[in-house]
Amino acid sequence: MAARQPAESDRASVNGYTIKAFNVTGSKIVAFEDRPIPAHVPAALVRKEYPIIFGTTTDRDPFNDLAASVHEGPEIIYALHAYPGATAAWVPRRAQHQRTIFLDTEHFSSSGGTIFAKLLGETFKLSPSELDPPAHGPFRSLMASQFTPKAMARLEDQIRTHVRDYIARLAAKGSCELMSEFAFEFPIRIFLDLMGLPQERIKQFVQWEKDLIHNHDVESITETARSVIAYLRAEIEDRKSRPRDDLITFAVQARHQGQPLSNDDLIGFTFNLFLGGLDTVSTNTALHFLHLATHPDDQSRLRANPAEIPAAIEEMMRAYGSLTVFRTCIKAIEVNGVMFQPGDHVSLSATLSGRDPDEFPNPAEIRLDRKPRHMNFGYGNHLCLGRPLGLRELRIAMEEFLSKLPPFRLAERHVVRYHLGIIQPMELPLVW
Repeated sequence: MAARQPAESDRASVNGYTIKAFNVTGSKIVAFEDRPIPAHVPAALVRKEYPIIFGTTTDRDPFNDLAASVHEGPEIIYALHAYPGATAAWVPRRAQHQRTIFLDTEHFSSSGGTIFAKLLGETFKLSPSELDPPAHGPFRSLMASQFTPKAMARLEDQIRTHVRDYIARLAAKGSCELMSEFAFEFPIRIFLDLMGLPQERIKQFVQWEKDLIHNHDVESITETARSVIAYLRAEIEDRKSRPRDDLITFAVQARHQGQPLSNDDLIGFTFNLFLGGLDTVSTNTALHFLHLATHPDDQSRLRANPAEIPAAIEEMMRAYGSLTVFRTCIKAIEVNGVMFQPGDHVSLSATLSGRDPDEFPNPAEIRLDRKPRHMNFGYGNHLCLGRPLGLRELRIAMEEFLSKLPPFRLAERHVVRYHLGIIQPMELPLVW
């Protein structure tokens, strides 16, 4: 189905950004409009100009410019376009307030933070990321056994082989466009291995990822989500009759509180892996390599001292936080003097918490030995299950590129343009 071209009524201009704006109520897509400010929201905290808007792109620096500008204001703001669909959300900019909300499952719910089930008129939740207590704990414990550091260590050679294959194809060229030639495909290869899916599907998965996460036409997103869910359902049914050593088979054979996983549980788990396992590593690979390409002293340091790479990755994840997750208030509560009411959305941005000047002295300074406590994999009970795998992929990619390629730099005169929401360079041409 061809994607419908957005009409002018679908678009809104906000502070110089043009967005494809929409909101989802139930399974119905409704047009974007500015809604009245709720009575409990103080006018002094309302921000229409909040710069990190889902569905936009920018060539401004998301970290030293956009995030820094938010930190010049109140500790918690009410931003009119901070939630997917260009709707309003509370935005706590300080790390300590974000941690408070992450840990408070009595007043804040993880459910409904993505729109895919709503668009399809389905009832699955991304599992375990959109589950609340008491359902969250047992389901997370069940799945955590597959993502322990020990389990992920068994993938070391497999991951390294994939990276070396890419480098072998790129080395002689003297340049690459990192996004299309490595960053998008690399984590998908690992995902396909884990899920027992054919590597020949990689181009299709790359396109699906882009359409779901960085495409802003609602009908196109809906059709892509429908295609991915149909594909996953077919693979789930296949594992029921032909089990093998992969994560889909594990989920099909798992028992949750003595019962097989429901169809919604199976879709929620596999679709969650699809979304989290693909874009997180692509995004952070790009941001970290961009830093090394534009900071030759840091690149030289890690080339000479590869044992420092794991700590350097943690600092770059702090400094270049890309992830925003969402909560919905379900019970009235006051946080730092601000009253949150049921139904209020909350945007928890690792971009902001990682640049919090109250948490990190000189937050714009990249200190490779800082060893920060960042929230780019979430926090608390919802710390990402795939964190050990993601860090391993990032480390191996950096080790191999720094040891196998000459010093690289950003192509001359290239201006980096970023997707916002999940902050990611659109193109990253490197030369060596």
